[in-house]
Amino acid sequence: MIPFSSIIKDPNIQAYVHLDDAWTWIESDIESAAGFVDASEFGPQLRYVARPKDIAKFEDMVVKSLPKFILYGSGDFHHLAGTFVRKAVLDLEDVTLISFDNHPDWAITPPKWACGSWINRALELPQIVAAHIWGCGNYELTFPSRLMANRSALKTGRLNIHAWAERQTPAISQRFKCMTKSNWRDQWTTFAKNLNGKKAYITIDMDCLTDAEAITNWENGLYTCDEIVWAINLLKQNTQIIAGDICGAKSTPSYARPIQKLLAKMDHPNLRATGQVEMQEVNCPSMQKLWEVFTD
Repeated sequence: MIPFSSIIKDPNIQAYVHLDDAWTWIESDIESAAGFVDASEFGPQLRYVARPKDIAKFEDMVVKSLPKFILYGSGDFHHLAGTFVRKAVLDLEDVTLISFDNHPDWAITPPKWACGSWINRALELPQIVAAHIWGCGNYELTFPSRLMANRSALKTGRLNIHAWAERQTPAISQRFKCMTKSNWRDQWTTFAKNLNGKKAYITIDMDCLTDAEAITNWENGLYTCDEIVWAINLLKQNTQIIAGDICGAKSTPSYARPIQKLLAKMDHPNLRATGQVEMQEVNCPSMQKLWEVFTD
């Protein structure tokens, strides 16, 4: 077990939002600790897809009192980042959203609040000048899946995809100007320097990491923790990081509604079974590396 106090060092700017069993090591005898937010009643309601009324209740009862940096559950809850972003940029202007994710989360199809479409909730905010998703390596960029993308935002440059060429065909690599493992640092350096002091919100879904460094409910990407740490450190030199969140550890699915469970089962990949000990041994060190540089 890792002491809760070694993760949430300053509850004025950090919080752990308990939604599921993604971080079992952080749930023992700390329910009264500052920085621990018990939102377990919302877990089954919000997992994978959520009704607008449930999102509104979650925002009112949980989000409005959260600090700047948030650690929460499985990537099935990544759409909650849309609520965190909305709170973070409320009184700001010209914020760039930066997401590290193996999936673009760009679908314009219903439901409105889902882990595969939440980027569009952020793009609805006038304060967000652009969203950049780094590390996409899944099938969504191929036809016909890319028809679900927010093509209008792609065309105007408000939505930008930085995908791995190693995971795409040559045609897709050319269409999306994909990065490679050998040149992505050069592209990131140019990107970070061009922000030139602007405000940024960072969200990390741990499925952007290799399967050696993250066990998730989804397919894994190609980043290593050290690469993400390097990228954020460079970003800190060139931007004002206003807030951020981390999710993506694997957890046991629990759903409030049958349709929610059916849609999730249709969409999720078949992954090998993993035990709690293995997940803790893999996910906790990765999270600690990311969280430390993220909130320092």
